[in-house]
Amino acid sequence: MENKGVSNKRVLFGSFLIVIGIFWILVKLDLIPNIWTDVLISWQMLLIGIGVFSFIAGNRTAGTILMFIGGFFLIDELVPIPYQLRQIGWPILIIGVGVALLITHRQRGLQPPEVESTGRGMDYFDDFVIFGGKEIFVNSRNLLGGKITSIFGGAEYDLRQSSLSENGAVIDCVAIFGGSGFKVPPDWTVKNEVTAIFGAFTDKRSASVHDVSCDPAKTLVIKGFCAFGGVEVKYH
Repeated sequence: MENKGVSNKRVLFGSFLIVIGIFWILVKLDLIPNIWTDVLISWQMLLIGIGVFSFIAGNRTAGTILMFIGGFFLIDELVPIPYQLRQIGWPILIIGVGVALLITHRQRGLQPPEVESTGRGMDYFDDFVIFGGKEIFVNSRNLLGGKITSIFGGAEYDLRQSSLSENGAVIDCVAIFGGSGFKVPPDWTVKNEVTAIFGAFTDKRSASVHDVSCDPAKTLVIKGFCAFGGVEVKYH
């Protein structure tokens, strides 16, 4: 039976493509004024469209950031901006992305589970890396997941000595000009729910481990947003 979440995303993406196709036909038939064509057919609107799709599909962090960035750069196409405001454009953009991260973090509604850590491991992690790097060894008997935000930096987690909780684990990644790496056992099932813009999600375990089947009872979900960076899953 097809996963309901995957099916809903296909419906949303199909609807998104239909809207784009209809709009393209209207443009070809000259039914849309030229003044709107230049605005609607632009890289800014592409970012906004992808952001809307990501937001509806459940990835609120990625959707909000993409819509904000697209809308920010679209303002200049619609309204003349004074030179003084142009000078502070990039700082405003950075502040806006930061506010979007805070808002989407609070809107999730669920507080992180209580972190149970010892000198050798923890059940839940919450890390932030900027202009640097971090390597973490996790040895948990009941891994619930965690959060990692990496900006102009990277973090790598070794989960090979961990055991997933009864309901699996969920890791939320935000990588902007950075990346996150996860070393996981070969029999774990890893679900990719990462939205990547000029970035990538890669699972390299198949290249290093052979004749090992994934166990559906051991499921790790990796979700989040990646821009100009990457999320990598591997065994070694």
